[in-house]
Amino acid sequence: MSDTEFIRLQKVIAESGLASRREAEAWIEQGLVTVNGKTALIGQKVDPANDAIKVNGKMLKRTTPKKIVLVMNKPKGILCSNRDPFHDKTVFDYLPKKYQKIKLFYAGRLDKDSQGMLILTNDGQLANKITHPANKITKKYKVLLSKPLELKLIPKLLKGVNLEGEHLYATKIIPATVGLKRDCTVEVHLEQGRKREIRRLFEAFGYFVERLQRFQIGGLTLKGLKIGEVKELSNENLDLIFKK
Repeated sequence: MSDTEFIRLQKVIAESGLASRREAEAWIEQGLVTVNGKTALIGQKVDPANDAIKVNGKMLKRTTPKKIVLVMNKPKGILCSNRDPFHDKTVFDYLPKKYQKIKLFYAGRLDKDSQGMLILTNDGQLANKITHPANKITKKYKVLLSKPLELKLIPKLLKGVNLEGEHLYATKIIPATVGLKRDCTVEVHLEQGRKREIRRLFEAFGYFVERLQRFQIGGLTLKGLKIGEVKELSNENLDLIFKK
């Protein structure tokens, strides 16, 4: 490998399947990663074929595992967590057995009370590509509000609010025109994904979210996938996520 082929350390860790790039950056900041016996730095470039990289004292495997990308129709009431002592089930309990021993993480999680499309993968680079706001991958949600939405508030929801040091906003809001409770139902589009963003955004304007379902990421939809079901994405399906 020539000098021009050195790679950022967090990218190498993500490509190993051990964590997402953001998790890798956090580990580096916490001093849990070393390169050739020295504590690593954020942004440090390494030669993955020759440098001795350790994470939490364990040598980073240089073999790249098979890339797995799953889509789940997450049920309401199930946590996005590897384990939780206070709940019987997490999303990982819904995985077929052949995937349960693979280290998987989320490309944008859903909170316990939300349902719908959840992407799980061991490809840290892919997870980062899907979730990073700079890539402008649109996530679409069906949202049932506690009361009819005043249409005059839509520009304010698009402009957003600053809460707890974060700017929360939607990129598009489409009021429903058909169906039960249509006055209380909206379609919300996001290109970023902060914790409980839709719920917090509407709460800032006096509304509470009674039901939230993510039904689309990019061009990939939940069509044909029942609640609780999981399937592995083909390359063709995966390409739909990034289709403009």
